[in-house]
Amino acid sequence: MTEEMEQRPWEHLESIIEKGDGAELRQYIDELPADEVARAVSRLSAEDQIGIVNILDSEDSAELMEQIPNSLAVDLLSQVSPDDAAEVLNQMQSNDRADLLAEFDDDEAEAILEAMLPEAATNARLLSSYPPEVAGGLMITEYLWHYETAVVDDVIRDFQENAEIYSDYDVQYTYIVNAEMMLIGVIRLRDLLLSPRQRKIKDIMIRNPLYVQDDAPLNELGLFFDDHELMGAPVVDADGRLIGIVRREDVDDALIDRSDSDYLKSQGIVGGEELRSMPIWRRSSRRLSWLSINIVLNMLAASVIAFYQDTLSAVIALAVFLPIISDMSGCSGNQAVAVSIRELSLGLIKPFEVFRVWIKEVSVGVINGIVLGLLLGAAAYLWKGNIYLGIVVASAMAINTIVAVSIGGCVPLLLKWLKSDPALASGPILTTITDMC
Repeated sequence: MTEEMEQRPWEHLESIIEKGDGAELRQYIDELPADEVARAVSRLSAEDQIGIVNILDSEDSAELMEQIPNSLAVDLLSQVSPDDAAEVLNQMQSNDRADLLAEFDDDEAEAILEAMLPEAATNARLLSSYPPEVAGGLMITEYLWHYETAVVDDVIRDFQENAEIYSDYDVQYTYIVNAEMMLIGVIRLRDLLLSPRQRKIKDIMIRNPLYVQDDAPLNELGLFFDDHELMGAPVVDADGRLIGIVRREDVDDALIDRSDSDYLKSQGIVGGEELRSMPIWRRSSRRLSWLSINIVLNMLAASVIAFYQDTLSAVIALAVFLPIISDMSGCSGNQAVAVSIRELSLGLIKPFEVFRVWIKEVSVGVINGIVLGLLLGAAAYLWKGNIYLGIVVASAMAINTIVAVSIGGCVPLLLKWLKSDPALASGPILTTITDMC
């Protein structure tokens, strides 16, 4: 691979797509570093992106979809027919398939589901029925299970007869169920292979295995895998029936995705993930939907400052300290916002614990407010030699810091209680109030 191809891999992709050589295209994508695949595909024209899906077979296309962001994968599959999209999704793992389908419009998703293989469509509908950040929404349905009445020979023969299917599974255990599909045990493959062929598997299984409920939230799953050195755990429904497996790596990825999403929302980008390869109007509308609200909040804060313009004109030094006090208070408040959102996501606090959070934040705010107030007040006194100016500036800094941490700590809980997204709205609300104060 030449240096120019490494720097602009999409140009080489374009030439391969023009030739229509599926084998060369697959080989080139395999040679690209993982982080370069998404960059290269995103730089292609819509016509060339369609060409990739048309040239690659469904299995290779599925592997490509797993290497690029979901939003980009959806854009690619939206440009081909539902039948072609269904062929690709049939080859994907159940959880990845459900994640992609969740990002399509309802009508598009239904058309694709109708064209998919019945079993794959059924699994996709099952996973899509759960919220994305619970065990049921994160689990995979590709796993091994056998009835408790089987013997070792039955299980080994099943492995041999279905070797091609199971080769794509992440196999370490086989789970044991009764006639009602209720989880009763688990067997390590090592124990299975070293046991006599005619021995009953219920005699060698580990009874009462660890499991998670299908409605277990993401923060609970994170704590579960922190406490247990497991690569995955069985997922059961309310009746104890085995319905899937949730893997540690998928939980870790979901925690990272949630952190990224919260960061984007905190910066006022509505609608989740944004990529610069998206249509410009979609990107613009996502940003404007919050910026247009934010400008109203800023006008409200500015009106309060305008109300005191006579005071500011009389003591012009106050205008110098106004942005300092506003900015420092905003920083203190944003620290409190970050802690509250983090504790909410980990399940460490509940929305109704507003008073407890307020007490905790005020105790920090008083200390920090006094320290910051004394520093800024001293600066004002040394600059103008006016003790009264120093007292006013110091008091303003201290009081606004206390207000800021109070608002920053409590607003996320109140928004959560009102079923609004605290990551999206807390920052602008905090800024508006501290600027007014």
